[in-house]
Amino acid sequence: MRIPTDYLEGYEKARRIDPELADRYIAHTHIGDPLGEAMTDDLAELDADEQWRLIRAAMDEEGEEVLRNAPASLRAFFKDAETPPDWLEYAAFAPGVRMFHRDSGVILAAFVAGVLIEGFTTNIAKSFFVTGRVRDQGVRRLGQNNRHMTEIFLPGGMYRQGDGWKLSVRIRIIHARVRHLLNNSSDWNTEEWGIPISTAHLGYAISAFSARLLKHMKTLGATYNDEERKSFMDVWRYSGHLMGIPEEILFRDEAEALHVYDIGHMCEPETPMESIVMANALINSAPLIAGRTSPEERQKLAQYVYRIARGLIGRHAADQLMFPSQSSFGAIAGFRLQQRYGRFLAKLFPKRMKDNNFTRFTGLLETSTFDTEGIRYSLPDHVYAEESSSW
Repeated sequence: MRIPTDYLEGYEKARRIDPELADRYIAHTHIGDPLGEAMTDDLAELDADEQWRLIRAAMDEEGEEVLRNAPASLRAFFKDAETPPDWLEYAAFAPGVRMFHRDSGVILAAFVAGVLIEGFTTNIAKSFFVTGRVRDQGVRRLGQNNRHMTEIFLPGGMYRQGDGWKLSVRIRIIHARVRHLLNNSSDWNTEEWGIPISTAHLGYAISAFSARLLKHMKTLGATYNDEERKSFMDVWRYSGHLMGIPEEILFRDEAEALHVYDIGHMCEPETPMESIVMANALINSAPLIAGRTSPEERQKLAQYVYRIARGLIGRHAADQLMFPSQSSFGAIAGFRLQQRYGRFLAKLFPKRMKDNNFTRFTGLLETSTFDTEGIRYSLPDHVYAEESSSW
């Protein structure tokens, strides 16, 4: 087995705990998405308008006439995406959807200040750093992540016609295209890092976005029962399937997701510089998403998010990411208290909710989940974000 040199030390540690999963994780650092890459390679031969037209036609099921002359690889890709896995049960999503909307503000806060940071502290950060996706467009990136999570938890969002389904498949398409661009870039070192946006990293990230998110949600005061937590995991599992994550590295339940996260974390190298840049860029994008434009307001809200993040991911991880040196003492307890107070006040005096860092973070972040332009199906055409056409 080819082991990327960045993983040699961590892989040996992980094998002492679970050699079979460690082997699978490392094997998937060299696995991408053959169907997705074949399709995006063929589409790259067409002009941007035609690419967009064909992808939109396939996504929106506009009919055979539009797709008659489409590449065979596009048909194969969407046939694969539209084939439901044996374990899929749409009815199982309902409890998780109800739970999400009962505590959506807290869930978004846990996502931004917790798992979004944790999910991107692997070597996957190198992909985003090289392209400049987070450095130059962190606000849009954060908004897209928030919107994707909201859409998959809308009633019916994961049916074939739902935006949760389409956004999950769109992520798969974008990953395939970026993977191709990076594989052909002199900035990428496969021998050290494996392939860009590997399925190992995607399996790790989806485990963080689901099981670790449940943990952070509870820390911040969200409540849920066993049926709801299982349903929540089921929604994320199907979204991961639609993103093209192979069954071999895609969790089956919460316990397995936590184990994939732990073993993957052991395999990964010490926090790379790219993860430090990315994590700080994401947190400093939050105030802009929340509509804070003045430097003073942005700094105050960013410091608030940093404190919540320290409380969620722990002092050691926060220090590795070079978060500002500050105490997180009381941050989580204060958040939970404000959450309970906010619920009480909203019931009695819905128009008197105080404008503070808590309400800005849990409420205004939700504005990032809506995009008046709809879903974009354009593809990047250059490895560097600043030189690529808008997508």
